[in-house]
Amino acid sequence: MTRWNLSIQEETDRLVRVFLARTGLKKGDLSAFVEAACRGEVLRRTVAEIQKQNADLSAEDAMRLANEAVAAARATPS
Repeated sequence: MTRWNLSIQEETDRLVRVFLARTGLKKGDLSAFVEAACRGEVLRRTVAEIQKQNADLSAEDAMRLANEAVAAARATPS
């Protein structure tokens, strides 16, 4: 496990802590909340990047590539 030292604006800190308290989470759940938020943001940005790279791809070509990838994944033993 890695430790981060972060500087967060007071307004954001209050917003997150009030949200955690309102949803029944405890102070110790802040790390899990931040980790989930980071993972979600990385996923969102990755999807946006891929969408931008493939903006000129037709729906048919995208489906063909997806089907090929699924077939290759299923053919590879895990």
